Amino acid sequence: MLKEQLKKYNIVLASGSPRRQDFFSKLDLDFTIDVREVEEVFDESLQREAITDYLSQLKASAFNDISEATIVVTSDTIVWKDGKAIGKPKDVADAKRMIRSLSNDMHEVFTSVTFTMANSQTTVNDVTKVWFKELTDDEIAFYVDNYKPFDKAGSYGIQDWLGYIGIEKIEGCFFNVMGLPTRKVYQGLLDIANT
Repeated sequence: MLKEQLKKYNIVLASGSPRRQDFFSKLDLDFTIDVREVEEVFDESLQREAITDYLSQLKASAFNDISEATIVVTSDTIVWKDGKAIGKPKDVADAKRMIRSLSNDMHEVFTSVTFTMANSQTTVNDVTKVWFKELTDDEIAFYVDNYKPFDKAGSYGIQDWLGYIGIEKIEGCFFNVMGLPTRKVYQGLLDIANT
C-alpha cells in the first residue's frame, strides 16, 4: 500500500541497525541502506527527546547531496533514567552496571526519527516507559555473557531473553523500545506521499 504511494521516491534508511532494517522490510517498503559516520556528541544541556531529536538531525546532516526524489530516514534512541541519558555500553562491566541500574525500577526510552528531503525536514519522536523486575546478578551476568548487548542503548533488547524474563510492564509503543516507533514512521512517510 505505502510502497505504491511512495514509488516516485528513493527511500534511504541511514541506519546500520538490523532491527530498523527489519522494520522497514516489514512495513513493505523499497529502500536502500546508506550509513554515514557522524560524531554523536550532544550538548549536556539537552534533555530527553531533545537529545534524540538533535542526534537524529545530526545524522541527517551528512546527507547534503540528495536529489529531490530522495527521502533519507535517520533515527536515534536513548534510555533515560534519573535525569540522564544512558547510551550503549563500553564493555562487559559497563553493560552489567547499566542493567543493574535499571533493575527494579522504571526508565523511559526515547526514539526520534527524521525525514530529510532536498528542501524539507521533519522530526517526530516517541517515548515508552519500561518497568523491570528486580534482576539478580546471575540473571544480569547470563544475559550480558550470552547475548552481548553492546550495540543497544541501556544494554538490553526488549525482544531478547532479558525482556522475556525481566520486564514487568510497558506503557507506550513496544517497537519504540526496539528502536523505531513504526506507526510514526508509517505516518511520516504517508504524509510525504500525500503532499
